[in-house]
Amino acid sequence: MIHLTWRDRETLKKVKCVHTDAKKYIVNRALTAGKEYDVKNETEEFYYIVDNTGKVGGFYKEYFQEV
Repeated sequence: MIHLTWRDRETLKKVKCVHTDAKKYIVNRALTAGKEYDVKNETEEFYYIVDNTGKVGGFYKEYFQEV
């Protein structure tokens, strides 16, 4: 159950949100364009970051660029 300790884990890298124009989901409540976020885990398709709600959430990589 690795997801229970993601928030306390070491940050892998930082990413910057470049847009919040989602096709299917509402992400502008959890992400702010231009803000940098800490990546706690990464898969081929998603970054798992601590978002604006203070929780770890998974978001498509298309919203970000590496810092």
